[in-house]
Amino acid sequence: MLQQPAPDDYVVGTGVTHSVRDFVELAFSHVGLDYRQYVVHDPDLFRPAEVNLLLGDSAKARATFGWKNRIGFEDLVREMVEEDCRALGAGSFERVAAPAK
Repeated sequence: MLQQPAPDDYVVGTGVTHSVRDFVELAFSHVGLDYRQYVVHDPDLFRPAEVNLLLGDSAKARATFGWKNRIGFEDLVREMVEEDCRALGAGSFERVAAPAK
């Protein structure tokens, strides 16, 4: 994108949708935890006008400079969790937080 002759807007996405719950469930399960024991839903923090479906269309990026995703959702979540665990000085499968009350 930065090497294009003129600035433009591009969407970088897989075209596959996942919920926040999908992300949280996968992240917690990667370290052997059940997210339901740690995550608390607070209705006061929900957006007043929630968007029902968010789906990235990267057709312009693919057409302009041949971009395509090289990592799937599960691998990306695993990589993010493992990096966070390393940054915290914890092994990938150690408990790093106390359950929510």
